[in-house]
Amino acid sequence: MLKKLGLALSLLMMFCLPAGSAELEKNIMTGGAKGTYIKIGRDIAGLGKACGQTLNVVESAGSLENFIGVRNRKNTQFGIVQNDVLEYLKTFEANDPEIQTAVRGVRIMFPLYNEEVHVLAKTDIKSMADLSGRKVAIGVKDSGTYLTATLMLDILQIKDVQKVEVNPDKALPQLESGDIDAFFYVAGAPASLFQSDTIDGTKFHLVPITEAPLLATYIPAKIDAGTYTFQKEAVDVVAVKAVMMTFDYDKKRNAYQRESCKAVADFSNYIISNLDKLQATGHPKWQTVDLSALPPGWKVGVCVKEGLAANYKPTCTTPAATPTSDDESGENDDYLKLLKERLKKQ
Repeated sequence: MLKKLGLALSLLMMFCLPAGSAELEKNIMTGGAKGTYIKIGRDIAGLGKACGQTLNVVESAGSLENFIGVRNRKNTQFGIVQNDVLEYLKTFEANDPEIQTAVRGVRIMFPLYNEEVHVLAKTDIKSMADLSGRKVAIGVKDSGTYLTATLMLDILQIKDVQKVEVNPDKALPQLESGDIDAFFYVAGAPASLFQSDTIDGTKFHLVPITEAPLLATYIPAKIDAGTYTFQKEAVDVVAVKAVMMTFDYDKKRNAYQRESCKAVADFSNYIISNLDKLQATGHPKWQTVDLSALPPGWKVGVCVKEGLAANYKPTCTTPAATPTSDDESGENDDYLKLLKERLKKQ
């Protein structure tokens, strides 16, 4: 899929807003039906609906597919990805100029929450090192779970792992039947996949992930005791940061880019103006969101900054205000300044 990115990029600018259309089609790439991404996407879509704006929530394999989708899928302005997708592409596709061009074109909209790395395994697997020689499901290719599992096994230099490329939904019954020994799943806890009462805590457990080499890339985290019915004790693991990404739209280029930039500004405004509501009524992960926690390597989009301006009027009230020019000299400083000003007013 990644190798076809260059051809797809050449088609991106061809998509223009149809004449006479009342509303630009807008899509957000999320994740699997039982994951956290899709629930976060539905929460965001609900904000748009309250303002008369439709945001289609698209199910996907995860981070890599979402990254590519925002870059070349028609009318797809948003995606939720793991922040290590950039590091993955920079590292494993470093010699592909088309991929590196794609990396430079994406922008962060908001940092979201930490996603815990779950490794559910047979109880005789006590540590990550014990995965050596075992049959382990690492997620489907292009998914966030696949990305993180691949990176972690490489960082830890765990050899002779029999990697099985299936998604976590299919991996769980395979683990229970004995066809595999463990599987990775990157999702914000509590992940609904593990909330089933059928998982036998005497046979399976979450593997602790505390190896020091991982801490240069991942965030220390803890899954509290009782988060899942089979889990009686707290488990130390690591986490990645989920981020909402978009594209660096150029409003001067064509109608599609102009309208997409406006959509990005609108939804940036919806989220910052309704963060309290999201934390009160949305997915529990909203309660841990820190919009100032920008991960390394990501730049904030110009259209995002427009939506954060104190005088910006989103589509549900009045037409958008005339945007200010982007000052790249301060990198993301202006984003943090706008964010601070907006949060003070709430």
